[in-house]
Amino acid sequence: MRRNFLTSFLGGILLSLSTISFAADKLVESDYYTRETIPMPDGEVLEVGSIALLPDKKVAVATRHGEIWVCEGAYGDDLSKVSWKLFFQGVHEPFGMYWKDGWLYVADRGEFARIKDSDGDGEGDTYELISRLWGINGDYHEYTFGSTPDKDGNTWLVLCLTGSVNAKSPWRGWAIRVSPDGKALPVCSGIRSPGGIGVDVNGQAFYSDNQGFWNGTSCIKPLIEGKFTGNPAGNVFYKDAPHMGKRPLDPRSGSRIMVERERIPEYVPPAVQIPHGKMGQSTSGIIYDRSKGKFGPFAGQMLVGDQTHSQVQRVYLEKVNGVYQGAVWKLVGGFDCGIVPMRMSDEGVLFTGGTNRGWASRGGKSYSFERVKWSGKTPFEMKTMEVSEKGFKLSFTKPLDPKLAADVKNYPIKAWTYIYQHSYGSPEVDQFQPSVIKATVSADGLSVDLEVNGRVQGHVHHLDASALRSEDGLPLLHADVYYTLNEVPGNPEKQQLKDYKELLPQPLRDKLYP
Repeated sequence: MRRNFLTSFLGGILLSLSTISFAADKLVESDYYTRETIPMPDGEVLEVGSIALLPDKKVAVATRHGEIWVCEGAYGDDLSKVSWKLFFQGVHEPFGMYWKDGWLYVADRGEFARIKDSDGDGEGDTYELISRLWGINGDYHEYTFGSTPDKDGNTWLVLCLTGSVNAKSPWRGWAIRVSPDGKALPVCSGIRSPGGIGVDVNGQAFYSDNQGFWNGTSCIKPLIEGKFTGNPAGNVFYKDAPHMGKRPLDPRSGSRIMVERERIPEYVPPAVQIPHGKMGQSTSGIIYDRSKGKFGPFAGQMLVGDQTHSQVQRVYLEKVNGVYQGAVWKLVGGFDCGIVPMRMSDEGVLFTGGTNRGWASRGGKSYSFERVKWSGKTPFEMKTMEVSEKGFKLSFTKPLDPKLAADVKNYPIKAWTYIYQHSYGSPEVDQFQPSVIKATVSADGLSVDLEVNGRVQGHVHHLDASALRSEDGLPLLHADVYYTLNEVPGNPEKQQLKDYKELLPQPLRDKLYP
């Protein structure tokens, strides 16, 4: 009797544990984030290029066909009750829009303007041009992406190159800052093919640039006045920008970012490189989670769309030795179409717009308008990844299993960089494998300090944390993180850094360092 009871009792425990393990292995994003499709107006093609949040819980959507629609009910519990009204027609493929003081500000291919409903009938009837400083010539790729206002009220615009290759129209390949009184000024060069632009709480603008010429992979880059972000095609306009100083040296094709940083003082490296195919493939809209926790545990962090993968990624940035750098994780995927614009309300509702005309996407629909809400359930995730003098520091949303977290074998790291070249994209090169030699878990179990030998400045560092578990046995919802190491703080010991020059192929090393 006692033996049968013990057998049954132990069997029940094992069954429960296996059930927990099975459930843990089946964690899905939809447990934490609810994604819903918002119905569009019947018979209309809404290839969403811009989204703006209006008063009274209305949402404006601008399409690639040049229409601006206003949606009511997009915040509601019953999305079948949404209604739409056409607000304006005639803008030119807008990729940037916001609402301020009764006006819709719109950035399109050829100009930055504002539109107002002056008579209160729900339709825009007043159109005021703010700037058309730059040019267009009919090339399909000459898009313009616009930000929301920074802390000083400026709007930032990034201008795609002609054909994503050269600058055959004025100021293509540049960022333009437009002041509240409408004065437009080119402020930095080096842009190739943006997919979005956003401004952080401190007023710093960042844009997404896509893999291609002089971009080994897609990336997030800061826009800093007077600086150069990497693609030299637009530098022909330095002759028209005396306030920018002398034209930077052109980068040498086939080199590396770290090498060219040494010889081009104006060059600002990507803050985050997003490994092509592994994390994303066509980086797009940039916003910040300003919901103060209403969208989950990542308040204040950057969210980045991906058009090809039809997903949203999460970026944690820090500034080290005056240079931006940071980490990227996947947040949520499975969207109906490739994401381009995003907006988040103060209530923590994330709106996304999709279009795949001209660009393939995992999401099979031609266009989409969706929303995402946090379920209120906290996922087990890495919250931040920061560089330290001796390695990296990780923080988590839930306490860790202390035994697993203290085991250095549970933190495999691989590092690589990309060829900085005129050719399209780059393979991963100069690979190296740093080693974690010590893992110190905090008393509350919410962070780990990793001591690492062999970090490589200028490289992407991929950490696979899939062996970790929370103290209640959950795996990480997303176990892969990619950290771009532009700078290292303090004075690390020699073994803690691998000289990137030693990883260059010898013929290239001899060429770059004769």
